[in-house]
Amino acid sequence: MTLQSAAPRAAAEPGRPADGGNGVARAATGDVARLALLGHDLRAAVSDIVGGLRLIEPVDMAEPVRLQFDRIRAASEVLARLLEDGLDALVGEDVTDARPVSLVLDRLLHDVEMRWSGHAREKGIAFHLAAAPDLPRVVALDRIALERILANVLSNAMKYTDAGRIELSVTRDAADRLGFRVSDDGPGFSDEALAQLFRYAARPAQPHKPGSGLGLHITKAMADRLGAEVRVRNRTAGGAEVLVILPPEAWRPAPGASAPRSGLPDLSGMKVLVADDSETNQIILGLMLNALGAEVAVASDGVEALHRLETEAFDFALIDIEMPHLTGIEVMRAIRAAGGARARMPVMAVTAYVLRANREAIYAAGADSILAKPVGGMEPFAAAIANLLRQARTPDDAPDEPDGDRPLMDVSRFQALLDIAGADGRAELLTRLMSDLQGVERGLVQGLAEPDRTTIRSQTHVLIAIAGAVGADGLMQQAHRLNAAAHRHDAAALAPLGQQVLGLLDDLIHFVSGQLHPSREAP
Repeated sequence: MTLQSAAPRAAAEPGRPADGGNGVARAATGDVARLALLGHDLRAAVSDIVGGLRLIEPVDMAEPVRLQFDRIRAASEVLARLLEDGLDALVGEDVTDARPVSLVLDRLLHDVEMRWSGHAREKGIAFHLAAAPDLPRVVALDRIALERILANVLSNAMKYTDAGRIELSVTRDAADRLGFRVSDDGPGFSDEALAQLFRYAARPAQPHKPGSGLGLHITKAMADRLGAEVRVRNRTAGGAEVLVILPPEAWRPAPGASAPRSGLPDLSGMKVLVADDSETNQIILGLMLNALGAEVAVASDGVEALHRLETEAFDFALIDIEMPHLTGIEVMRAIRAAGGARARMPVMAVTAYVLRANREAIYAAGADSILAKPVGGMEPFAAAIANLLRQARTPDDAPDEPDGDRPLMDVSRFQALLDIAGADGRAELLTRLMSDLQGVERGLVQGLAEPDRTTIRSQTHVLIAIAGAVGADGLMQQAHRLNAAAHRHDAAALAPLGQQVLGLLDDLIHFVSGQLHPSREAP
C-alpha cells in the first residue's frame, strides 16, 4: 500500500499578535487557568457526545429522523474540533502553527451537506451540493480553518436567503486549484457592504437583517491561515456568490512528503498494520504513517488482521475496536495469548469509545495505548505513536537507579504548569493534582493487594500521563515498568515494582502537598 501525505504549515491569521493571539487571554490569567482546568471535563463531555452518537445505529430510523441525526452527528464532530482549537488557544498553544491533517474530501463534504441541508429545510429553501468528479480523494490541510470558512459563508447565505436555493459547488481547475463556491438567491451585497467586506463591525446597518460582518471577517482570516483567496461578487441574475480558492500548495502533498518532518518520530524501516473496517480511516492513518516514513499494511476485519499477523512481521499495530467477524478486543486478546515476539508487539487501539469503562476493557484486552476518534492532526498523532514506541522500548528488566541519583521532579516543567495557572488558578490546579494522585495511590494499593492486573494497568496508565505532565520522569518510567509487568502476567515482578512505584508516588504527593501548603514543612 503506497500512501503519501504532507500537511503544509498554516499561516498566521492576519492581525494576530506574535504570541499566538493570546495577549488578552493571558492578561486574565485566573480566567484562563480556570478554563484550562475545566478543559479535561469539557473534552470528556464532548467526546462522550461524539462517541455516543457514533454508537447509535440509524438504519431503523425514519428518513426525517435519520437526516436530523446525521446533521447532529456532523455538527458534534465540528464542535469537538472547535473546542480543542479554542481551548488550546486560550491556554497559550499556537494553534496556527500546525493543524493540517490528511482528510477524505468526500466525507467532509458529506458532513457539510448533512449539516446545512437541515438548516435549509427549516427555512423552506433548497440546498444543493455539487462536487466535480475529478476532486482529489484526500487533501492535506487545516480542517478547522476550512470548516470555519464553509460554516460562516453558508450561515450568511442561509441568513439572507428567504426563498429559492443555496448551492455549494466544489471544483478543481487546470492549475490544480480547488474552488469552494457558495451561491444564493438572496438580495446580494449592497455597494457599501462590498466596499468593506472583511472588516469587522463595518457592515452598513440593515434593520431587517442585523449583522456586523463578522462571518466574512472570520472567513478572510481563515482563508489567510490556509493560504487561500476569497472572492465576493453579486450575481448578474440576482443573489451573491463567495468563492474560496485553494492553490495546490495549500492542499496537495508536496514532493518528498513521505520523509518525516523535523521533530516527528522517524518510522523509516518499520512496518505497521492498520486494522479498520473503514476505508476512510485506513487512508487517513496510512497517510500519516507514511508521512512518518513507515510501510503500511491494512486489514478490513478482525479475521484478516489476525491472518496478516500470523503470516507477516510488524513493528506495531493500530487496531479499531469495532470490526466485523472479530472485534478489536478479540484481536488484541489473541495477540497477547500467542506468545513469542508477536505477544510483545506494541498495540494502539483506535476507537470512538471514550468512556472510562470502555477504556478499562480495552486496556485489559492488551492495548498499550488508545487513540480516540476522530483522529486529530499530524502532531498529536505523531506524539501518540512516539509515546507508544517509547513505552514499548522501556527496558522492563533494567536495573533500578538509586533514588539519590535521580531527581524526583523536573522542577522547571512543574513550574511551567503553575505559571500557566497563574496566581488565581494555582491552588485549584494543585488541589486537582493532589486528588488525582491520591486516587491513583488508593487504586494501586487495592490492585496490588488482590492482585488485579486490570486495576494495575488502568491506574498506571493514569499515573504515566500525570507523572509525565508534571515532570516526574522517574515515576513515569517505573509506572511504565509496572504496567508492562501487569500486561505480560509477570506476577513475580508486580510486588517489587509496585512498592517502588508507591514509594515514588508518595514522594510526589508530599512534594505537591508542600506546594499547596507552603507553610507546612515537608517531611
